Amino acid sequence: MAIEIKAPTFPESVADGTVATWHKKPGDAVKRDELIVDIETDKVVLEVLATADGVLGAIVKNEGDTVLSDEVLGSIVEGGAAAAAPAAAPAAAAQAAAPAGEGEDDPVAAPAARKLAEENGINIASVAGTGKGGRVTKEDVVAAVAAKKAAPAAAPAKAAAPAAAAPVFAAGDRVEKRVPMTRLRAKVAERLVEAQSNMAMLTTFNEVDMTEVMALRSKYKDLFEKSHNGVRLGFMSFFVKAATEALKRFPAVNASIDGADIVYHGYADVGVAVSSDRGLVVPVLRNAELMSLAEIEGGIATFGKKARDGKLSMEEMTGGTFTITNGGTFGSMMSTPIVNPPQAAILGMHNIIQRPMAINGQVVIRPMMYLALSYDHRLIDGKEAVTFLVTIKNLLEDPARLLLDI
Repeated sequence: MAIEIKAPTFPESVADGTVATWHKKPGDAVKRDELIVDIETDKVVLEVLATADGVLGAIVKNEGDTVLSDEVLGSIVEGGAAAAAPAAAPAAAAQAAAPAGEGEDDPVAAPAARKLAEENGINIASVAGTGKGGRVTKEDVVAAVAAKKAAPAAAPAKAAAPAAAAPVFAAGDRVEKRVPMTRLRAKVAERLVEAQSNMAMLTTFNEVDMTEVMALRSKYKDLFEKSHNGVRLGFMSFFVKAATEALKRFPAVNASIDGADIVYHGYADVGVAVSSDRGLVVPVLRNAELMSLAEIEGGIATFGKKARDGKLSMEEMTGGTFTITNGGTFGSMMSTPIVNPPQAAILGMHNIIQRPMAINGQVVIRPMMYLALSYDHRLIDGKEAVTFLVTIKNLLEDPARLLLDI
């Protein structure tokens, strides 16, 4: 019986998807809950798993094809035999027909080797035999099992290559290579143009002295990591806490425009920009105003790992009332981040640079960071934007304010 393979049900914010990768070919054996195809959407890559054991039948949607929600991608022939099975049948029949006691002389594989291969999901035909006449021995299968277990360790390195990596040309080459945009890159481009076309966007700048935050982190980072089960204390959690406190004081910065209405949010869902092989993604920390530094750092670390592995869910990528992006991790000293509609503002962090500063009439060296706040001037006045950014600056330069709520 053929079972249809269907695309996932996309949320309302996602119109369609693209078939990114088929992990099986027609005729390949599949097992229930095994990954068979990836669907790339504007936000995340969705995995489609097999719903039954069997053999992959006809593929309806090939790689690169556009698919709609719940559209048929292909089929699984339930209980069918893999295409490779007929080739192995003669050998199996010969073994079955052999008189008792001749199993050990089987020119294909010893019974013990077959049993071990079946237990570990190894295709016996793919194992190189070192026994008499090329027979596969138990030791050969043991080596194949060890190689299979070691394979996942190498998987991340393979996954690290971007889907559409920029080509490398030799010096003097006068060639061109055309690579289609990924859906994520195309969507980002569309939203950036939309933001600049439909929004009165301005950017205000300030600088923050990171001395106190760095001293606090240096003093407590080891104890923090020990007390919170390996969660490392970074700088982002301080910025998220400072931002959520400032958002309470300036609710317009946490608002959005919906037609002729202004929607004020009584919560702070903070999007944190994370770099992945597919591009920049922005998972959201829900109710960040209620989170501790450890919860924020743990959430960001989890998002980072999921982004690298392509495991971010649609729910984790949807929504957000305010965004923070950190170009400083790549060495950026100054930039003007673009607001992510329908949000009204985005905070840009940058590189920490040791610079001479005039403090109490004396020139001292301090670790300084430029901050940038891009905002929708239709909703946020200049005074409000500047004061919001100054509030973040003051909270970071005197972190005790975060505890005292002053």
